Amino acid sequence: MKTSIFTDITTFDTLSEEWDDLVKRAISAPFFMRYAYQRAWWQYLGNDDLVLITVRDDDGQLVGLAPLYGKVNQTGQRELTFVGCVAVSDYLDLLVDQTHAEAIYTTLLDGFASADLSWDRLYLCSLPHTSPTLACFAELVQQRGWSVEISQQDVCPVITLADSWDNYLAGIVKKQRHEIRRKIRRLEREAQVERVIIDSETGLDEAMDIFIDLHQKSTPDKEDFWSDKLISFFKAFAHDAAQAGWLKLYFLEVDGVKVAAMLCFDYNNEFLLYNSGYDPAQAALSVGNVLTSYTIQAAIELGRTRYDFLRGDETYKFRFGAKAEPVYDLQITRDA
Repeated sequence: MKTSIFTDITTFDTLSEEWDDLVKRAISAPFFMRYAYQRAWWQYLGNDDLVLITVRDDDGQLVGLAPLYGKVNQTGQRELTFVGCVAVSDYLDLLVDQTHAEAIYTTLLDGFASADLSWDRLYLCSLPHTSPTLACFAELVQQRGWSVEISQQDVCPVITLADSWDNYLAGIVKKQRHEIRRKIRRLEREAQVERVIIDSETGLDEAMDIFIDLHQKSTPDKEDFWSDKLISFFKAFAHDAAQAGWLKLYFLEVDGVKVAAMLCFDYNNEFLLYNSGYDPAQAALSVGNVLTSYTIQAAIELGRTRYDFLRGDETYKFRFGAKAEPVYDLQITRDA
């Protein structure tokens, strides 16, 4: 096996087909490691030194990939971290073919040890709790005499979905089951309610503008969140996701007006709730909770087995029966 190090953005495009083929074979391959997401993130949000490390087997097949970028951190260290780290990417990981994973991890480490690569600290953020990077890779790092620190970054609340809406409701706490039904009945009794879904590029730009507006209204404490670059990134990736068949942008209309929105991704038998927003003027009608209920119903109807609220331990997620799954950061340092 052989490592190569690339620093040119054109490498993204060169690797595109191989990248997604490796995702299919990887031992851990979160949604946010897809080529389209990584490429869009770097195009709109990347502003440091790109470092793509590849591993190829003796036949030339891509079997390992570490998409990283370098920067000088607050302590003056040269730090390498994942493309996508950290604010808007809920899970990240090294892409490693599940066949001969340990050998690939070892070869990746050879790349990190190369004189061609300068770094003081390796920060692998947002690793899923099931990732072998936390176990196999970290152990191999320690065998080299490098320092390893693993810390919990956050949690992702996850619902294991039942095979029907009624069975899902039967599986959650009685009080919460009553509240879900009560809020849906109340809203549907007091207003004309429609569920709208955008899952193609038709009308997507206008829909994203409405989604962003609702998110801004519902989170006034994050006034600086929507920079021009972030808006461009969200819109570009929404188009990529629609083309790939992953996009599920839900709206709740009350008396003909969109009052709540949820940007979801339907991927690999999972429903990922990426972001949401609602009109605070409609808070008394629990429009956010009702739309959450509708999206859970939609995921069940599609036969999905997992509904992931993604990062954040907001109370409402657990009221819907979610269980917390930890997300970790792995930090590696070596002697100068």
